[in-house]
Amino acid sequence: MGPLSVPPCTLHITWKELLLTVETPKPSISSSNLNPREAAETVILSCDPDTQNASYLWWINGQSLPISPRLQLSENNRTLTLFGVTKYTTGPYECEVKSPGSSSRSDPVTLNLICEYLLFLCEPGCHPKYTWPEWLNSQILPVSPRLEQPSKNRILILANVTRNDTGPYECEIWDRVGSIYNITCGFFLFTPDGPHDPSIFSPFTNYHSGENLFLSCFADSNPPAEYTWTINGKFLQSGQELSIPKITTKHSGIYGCSARNSVTDSERSTFQTIKVS
Repeated sequence: MGPLSVPPCTLHITWKELLLTVETPKPSISSSNLNPREAAETVILSCDPDTQNASYLWWINGQSLPISPRLQLSENNRTLTLFGVTKYTTGPYECEVKSPGSSSRSDPVTLNLICEYLLFLCEPGCHPKYTWPEWLNSQILPVSPRLEQPSKNRILILANVTRNDTGPYECEIWDRVGSIYNITCGFFLFTPDGPHDPSIFSPFTNYHSGENLFLSCFADSNPPAEYTWTINGKFLQSGQELSIPKITTKHSGIYGCSARNSVTDSERSTFQTIKVS
């Protein structure tokens, strides 16, 4: 008997189109400064990573961003600029990345706002009766809205510090027997400084007619600097922020911000070119 012959086998393969959905990785928010000073610094938040063919959305306190000159999005919405952060714009912030067929949201990020306060604490090793206000250079502290005395007067909080608030500070204490003690809690020395070179913060340098222009300026200075704005060398206005609605081509030019310290009598300037097409 001869060898078995195997009939030829024809293999038919049918290709089906496969739809692959790539899950969007969880984004994260990076910040240029997590600890800004209140109403004095600008913060830039970025939604990472930079993903092609993706769209970006932002939330603050679980709600979509309100329309505000203090909140500016970049052209592709991946970057959010916060001008002069206040307690109302500290967050928490979340960003979402949307790709075809998938989306993912970041963990919330909240800014830690730094306020310009001094805090003094009377803390001897017993449990006496504390009382503020008592002594500032041997004078009783005046009643002022800048002074707060929580924790049964054991803490003194002084807001918006100036050179006139130079210490030392003491608190007066009564123990259970009625004896009085004066304890020095701290010494504050006001040192005028600055201004240092200012910075102009702007979400864009190129605008179209009809858009709103918003610029913010900041310089390290003690006491806080006074600001003035110019365009092509001509005075525009005073103040830390400059806002011009519905700009036209005549608003193109070189914008200058000058910061002046009235105590040191020093002034610094910086410039930013803005183009309007």
